Amino acid sequence: MIPVTKPFFPPIEEYQKYLKGVWERQCLTNDGPLVQELEKKLAGYLDLKKGLYLSNGTIALQIAIKALGLKNEVITTPFSYVATTSAAVWEGLKPVFVDIDPGTFNIDPGKIECAITNKTTGIIATHVFGNPCDVETIEKIAAKYNLKLIYDAAHCFGTTYKSRSIYEYGDISTTSFHATKLFSTLEGGAVFTNDEELYQKMSLLRNFGHDGHDQFSGVGINGKNSELHAAMGLSVLKYADQILEKRKQQIDYYNKYLNHGLVHSQSVDSHTNWNGSFYPIVFGREEVAFRVKEYLERNEIFPRRYFYPSLNKLDYVDSGRMPISESIAERILCLPLYHDLTENEIKKISDLVNRAVSPFESYRLKKKSDVYPDVIL
Repeated sequence: MIPVTKPFFPPIEEYQKYLKGVWERQCLTNDGPLVQELEKKLAGYLDLKKGLYLSNGTIALQIAIKALGLKNEVITTPFSYVATTSAAVWEGLKPVFVDIDPGTFNIDPGKIECAITNKTTGIIATHVFGNPCDVETIEKIAAKYNLKLIYDAAHCFGTTYKSRSIYEYGDISTTSFHATKLFSTLEGGAVFTNDEELYQKMSLLRNFGHDGHDQFSGVGINGKNSELHAAMGLSVLKYADQILEKRKQQIDYYNKYLNHGLVHSQSVDSHTNWNGSFYPIVFGREEVAFRVKEYLERNEIFPRRYFYPSLNKLDYVDSGRMPISESIAERILCLPLYHDLTENEIKKISDLVNRAVSPFESYRLKKKSDVYPDVIL
């Protein structure tokens, strides 16, 4: 069986060395020494000033929203994992969706200004599949309208844009270290900011507002993570270069073996050093995507419909149509991608995809309008 993803496991002996120290210290949480070590080493590896290690990527979004004091409406994308929207709604915000760019799958900056009202307080934009948004244009818009800017960078470990970590952009960048992510601490996440005041504020927010043992500074939440999770992160971080290099090779194999006349891939800017977090492909019709998915599953290969449905269709949001996002969500599949996936397995997957799509040769993708046949671009 070939699943859509598997976590990277470091040698168990290396993890056990960290656990031995935990047992000796008998310190499991509350900003323990391994959490502090992981934060320091992550900042060094990613060439950042510092960040806060948290319990998961959703808590990271909630803390970022709270730290920036967002209220009323926020501009966001309909094409992301559900947490991007649910975190905003959970914090009492109204998501105002802006449709996406058909090439990058990211929020279309050319449509943002039309969605801004006197109730808009911020923008929450996702770097979809680790592929950076048009950060320069979005940041100009945020500055022009005095809006706070959060980047949901859940997929972005190791991605750089113009030789800078993508986590450097925005007022706050959030990320996930969930087991499905390229860099994993089993469960986990982080927030990054260049603003020292915001950093200190989020540090309080993640620990109930504790400002010392017996005093508090404002309301907070339990966003801490444990020494056991940090131990896994430290064990995996040693292999980060290997993981990223292997992922680039795997992306090259898919690019080599797939028939790209019949599928559409994500567009990545030439200034981006992409981490290859996922391998998404879009088909000419939803029925083709279903055929491919079923055909692969009959062969014990399990892709996923990331991301479906388009978030504007959730039953707890009030939104109109997002035709490009809805169209992509209906016809996208993410193919298997994980560290142990071999070239032969990628070739097998690609050959099966090509074979399943070939009867639909009439849907050959010759130009952008063929990729989105039901959408006026």
